[in-house]
Amino acid sequence: MKLREKLKLYVITDRRFRDELEGVREALEGGATAIQLRLKGISTREMVEVGRKIREITQDYDALYIVNDRVDVALAVDADGVHVGQNDMPVEIVKEIAPHLIVGVSASNLREALEGERKGADYIGAGSVFPTRTKEDARLLGLEGLKEIVRNVHIPVVAIGGINHENVREVLKVGVDGVAVISAILGAEDVVEATRRMRKMVEEYL
Repeated sequence: MKLREKLKLYVITDRRFRDELEGVREALEGGATAIQLRLKGISTREMVEVGRKIREITQDYDALYIVNDRVDVALAVDADGVHVGQNDMPVEIVKEIAPHLIVGVSASNLREALEGERKGADYIGAGSVFPTRTKEDARLLGLEGLKEIVRNVHIPVVAIGGINHENVREVLKVGVDGVAVISAILGAEDVVEATRRMRKMVEEYL
């Protein structure tokens, strides 16, 4: 599996917009290349149940499957990887526990990105590029900060935060390896069509 290829269009679940299974299936139908299961405030049991169903759907579409925060859930649902934030389990410990998992790490500045790379992350989730309502506490990185990360790290960089059909080209011009999207796709009336349009724009650059 070529990781850079799989990170092109990375859709993160959010049940405020769509049921996970419906949203994932429609996003993959439209051309998403990676799915991150992000579930907050529910039981581990439900997370595993939903997570296993999503594993089946992602396998049908040959998509990358990442679980947010939870290494135990990623292992239980046979995900390809886990994505950790700055306050989650450190990358090097994730690698000790589950050396086969792809590990992404969130970075809101160059220092965090370089540290993530040094500790063994496989890719960086860099953001928030633009202000976003889906993550209230997200720190703003901006396009200039994103450029700095892209120039200085050697692992793939996925941009996240407020990315939509109107501004995605600005982000792609910076030289990222992929874009992560929530509301612009899952909040659309027609998820398949919104994904298809976004994938077309991504393909112009990647």
